[in-house]
Order: sequence, then C-alpha cells, then structure tokens
Amino acid sequence: MGERPIGLVFPGQGTQRQAMGAPWRDTPSWGITAEISEATGEDIADLLLHAPTELLRRTDLAQLSVFSVAVIAHAEAVRRGAFDGPVVACAGHSLGEYAALTAAGAFTVPAAAALVAARGRAMREAAAAREGTMGVLVAASLADVEQLAGSVREAGEDVWVANVNAPGQTVVSGSPEGVARVADGAASIGAKLIRLQVGGAFHSPYMAPAAESLAAALKDTAAAPRHLPVVANVDARPYDGAGGWTELGTRQLTSPVLWEESVRTLTGPLGCGRLVELGPGRTLAGLIRRIAPDVEVVSVDGPAALD
Repeated sequence: MGERPIGLVFPGQGTQRQAMGAPWRDTPSWGITAEISEATGEDIADLLLHAPTELLRRTDLAQLSVFSVAVIAHAEAVRRGAFDGPVVACAGHSLGEYAALTAAGAFTVPAAAALVAARGRAMREAAAAREGTMGVLVAASLADVEQLAGSVREAGEDVWVANVNAPGQTVVSGSPEGVARVADGAASIGAKLIRLQVGGAFHSPYMAPAAESLAAALKDTAAAPRHLPVVANVDARPYDGAGGWTELGTRQLTSPVLWEESVRTLTGPLGCGRLVELGPGRTLAGLIRRIAPDVEVVSVDGPAALD
C-alpha cells in the first residue's frame, strides 16, 4: 500500500451536539480552546462540554463549537503524526471552510476563530431581520430541484438551491412559505423534503446583509501568501494564495455550497486517494461515499480514531 495523497475535509453547522468536546478534553490539543476563547470572548471549553443542545442551535455558537472541535481534531492528528501520506489539499462544508483554511495554513487559529465569530453573529442578525428556513430534498436530481425551485419563485415565493451535497441530496433555502411550497411539490419530482433545524435561510440572497459585514472582517484579516490548496465552496476550485478569500468567503454566504463538485475536485485534479473528515460526526463521510464510492474516507470525531 503506497502513500496515497490525503485531502482533509471539515464539517459545517448542523453537526454540533452536546458534549462533543468531551473526547478531546484529555489531549494536549485541548489547550486550543483557551486560544479560541481569547480570540472570540466566548467560553469555548464550556460550550464544548456543557452547553445544552438548544443553546448549540444558536447560529453563532453552533459555528464556533463545530469550528473549535475541527481545529482541535486536526491539531491532535498532526501532533500524533496520524496522516500516513502527504496532505495535499483541504476543503470544508460551509462553516467548515474556515477550519480548512486554518489547516491549510492560510489563517492562524485566533484569526480564523475571530472570523467565525463575526460570521456567526452576522448570519444570526441577518436571519433575525428576515425569517427564513432550509430543507433537504432527498432522491431528486439537481436539475429537477432547480426547476421546482424556479417554478416556486415564478409563483412569487422566495426559495433557492443552497447546497449541492451529493447525488440525490440537495438543500433549498428561502422564506418559510417558499420552502413549504417546495415541500408540497417534492412528490412531483419523486422526492421528499426534510426540514433542517437552522435559524435562517443560509446560502441565499437573504444573507446579503451578513455578507457585507463579513466582507469587512475578511478584508482586515491577512491570509498567508501561500498555503495548501483549499477547494472553495462557491466554485469548487482550489486556491493556494492570499488572493481571493475576501471575495470567496463573502460570496459563500449568498451562494450555493458546491460540495459534490468540491469532492470531485479533491479526488480528481488534486489526486486525493483518501479523504479524512476532522470534526464532530460523520456527515461528510456519508456524502463522500455517495459522490466518490471508490475513494477511501475516514472520520476522526474523537482521539480513538487516531490510534
């Protein structure tokens, strides 16, 4: 078995759960919680160990907690020399892009944490200003979902494709009425809609006010001039230099997350023969198995996975 090039992938919001930091508490990398707490003004250790599920649903806290676990998992994997091949690229799903940029060496942990805090606050404020929701359509093609969403928009309701996660899994985002209309029409395209427990219409035009405030934070955050390639959500293309993340990160809030295509970029042009998911849960591994069944995928959601 030769050393296959490795791609690192990082989950997004929705993977948070109560006490998800507990498995990492006794590792040397747990000290990162103090660093993130200092950068954000939140008690990260308390969030990761004791915050109830209901509190972790809050957009800003959900994002900080998932980011923190992902960064700790990556740091511990590096510390233990757990990667048995060269790491050649990174990608993250939505919020996970910030953990990916950290792992790739584009941002320091405190800088990325401050951006995640700013992003979460901005998204929470935008969602409070304009009620929205999201739902995942299962078992329909992207073309059918786009057509259904388009017909709902023509009928005067707001709804857009927000995440293209895997074949037969597409997320829509918009007004409660718009998403309800898509749910009503789902059977017509052989699908069903599962509502997501989220606080707003993320990755849609409803996030335009959040994009503005995030753009300001991104502009003020220096990225390293060179870093490992990170596949961007907005266009599924790899970027390895300081240019572009202000624009890419800003656009990400109002554009669809092209996850399926991002995985194809990792496993195709970037040559990743193995993908390692770092952070809470195993959501991405499930999606990757549907996108690229021939690629080995490993989930590191606790230190036991590193042994």
